[in-house]
Amino acid sequence: MTKNELKEQPKEETKLSSDSTFESSGIVKLFTESKAEFGKIVWPNRQQLISESASVLLMIVAVATFVYLIDALFKAIALQVFQ
Repeated sequence: MTKNELKEQPKEETKLSSDSTFESSGIVKLFTESKAEFGKIVWPNRQQLISESASVLLMIVAVATFVYLIDALFKAIALQVFQ
């Protein structure tokens, strides 16, 4: 066969004739696409991981402090109003 004859062949002939329940339900496709996507992940190096973790922890402490201060303010106001 020449290259042109190969191109003209229907794609269905090259497929496997037996369809299993896994292939028909898309589970195999899901796992193969998931594996391909995991290959595209760019993992941070150690320095990036440490600096980004530190900034997240700093933001958590800042927000917790802000919420505490707002809570203390409302508590002081409530004590003045309801006494």
